[in-house]
Amino acid sequence: MSTPVWSEVRASMTLERDLFVDGAFVPAASGERFATVDPATGDVLAEVARGADEDVDRAVAAARRSFEAGHWSRADPAERKRVLLAVADLVDAHRDELALMESLDGGKLVRDTHAWDVPGTAAILRWYAEAVDKVYGEVAPTGRSSLALVTREPLGVVGAVVPWNYPLEMAMWKLAPALAAGCSVVLKPAEQTPLSALAFARLCAEAGLPDGVLNVVTGFGAEAGRAIGLHEDVDAVAFTGSTEVGKLFLGYSAQSNLKQVWPECGGKSANLVFADAGDLAAVAARAAAGVFFCTGQVCSANSRLLVQRPVVDELLDLVRREAEALRVGDPLDERTDLGPLVSLEQRTRVLGHVDAARATSRLVTGGGVPAGLPEQGAYVQPTIFADVSPTDPLWAEEVFGPVLAVTPFDTEEEAVELANRSRYGLAASVFTDDLRRAHRVSDALVAGTVTVNGVDAIDVTVPFGGFKQSGYGRDLSLHALDKYTGLKTRWFHL
Repeated sequence: MSTPVWSEVRASMTLERDLFVDGAFVPAASGERFATVDPATGDVLAEVARGADEDVDRAVAAARRSFEAGHWSRADPAERKRVLLAVADLVDAHRDELALMESLDGGKLVRDTHAWDVPGTAAILRWYAEAVDKVYGEVAPTGRSSLALVTREPLGVVGAVVPWNYPLEMAMWKLAPALAAGCSVVLKPAEQTPLSALAFARLCAEAGLPDGVLNVVTGFGAEAGRAIGLHEDVDAVAFTGSTEVGKLFLGYSAQSNLKQVWPECGGKSANLVFADAGDLAAVAARAAAGVFFCTGQVCSANSRLLVQRPVVDELLDLVRREAEALRVGDPLDERTDLGPLVSLEQRTRVLGHVDAARATSRLVTGGGVPAGLPEQGAYVQPTIFADVSPTDPLWAEEVFGPVLAVTPFDTEEEAVELANRSRYGLAASVFTDDLRRAHRVSDALVAGTVTVNGVDAIDVTVPFGGFKQSGYGRDLSLHALDKYTGLKTRWFHL
């Protein structure tokens, strides 16, 4: 496929600015709006409706009405499948527009949003659409005098609160299985990246999704997000974001109706490289990709690099070269390797971590703002610190930016202990040519996904989620349906 002319796509692009409630775009009850900004330039893209409590009430009421009406919740599986496939087709048809929207709104490389994020969104929708009529109930093994039927029932109204690093695709991790299960949803996109969610809602209406089944409330986490978490008529919340905010949603549940909360939270993933890993140049390329891809704004980024001492100097030099070869710049330029962070606020946070690390660790490369780029652009150099101690904040805290912490180890046991010395347990990587070691170490690491001789392996067919304070429950795969359904038993005395 040829590369679109992005200036032409932008000229024809429609930006929705209002909330989407009960099948229509409507302003916030307060009439208030907030700016969504292009982090590459600081330019305002649109003034978007600032939803809050009253707007969440309206959206939840619409979702409840649609659920109780049964036009979607009790529709035949084949009908839900048909509509979701139609939505996926429309996502593909609007690929250029959605890809550019996500790049402008979040600073992501347009080549990535066009090649991966938008097609990935459509693929996830199709996968769950196809799963709708392939998930069976059960007949329990009772005695002959009884019949017990076990069926999956949609939970009801789901609140989906999603982050800004993959605005549309991460929303689809929640929406696709929830809609496939027959739930109605109130989606709150991140305040930094609301545009693609509103565009997606328009496509759902066009595809024939019944009114009220999907509602989108744009706004701030402390207002609209909190209102969803505390709402007495929301049956479950699916959340991706920081551990701190995930804990808030657990508190909201306790303060309200004991709704189910499914948090996928932060990570500080370890990448263990053993001296027997073989091709260190290839390892270095993967290690750099594991931490610098998407400007480091990935919850499972391999931001801790643990290297066996005999090869630490060689590998560190190779990773440094990879980092210094990365071109930081305009996300609409196909030659760019790293775009901006999502906002100037996020840049301030990342540079705060960098400045603190200078006192305890050795700066290898980066550590500042690249020259020659727009002053209001949220750019940060790819940064590497060596000799990082497990007692340092850089070791323990999620930076969510292009910052790598490197530390040596001597033995396999030490490597596993260091990797597991974290409050997080989302993902990890292991590089070794020893098959026995690969099995031992991957078994010993406390992480939801361990990739051997690679980084951040992921696919819709495989469950994704973490242990410890990275949250619980699983996105993707058929296991995701467990979050949006309840098991109902009907017992017949024969």
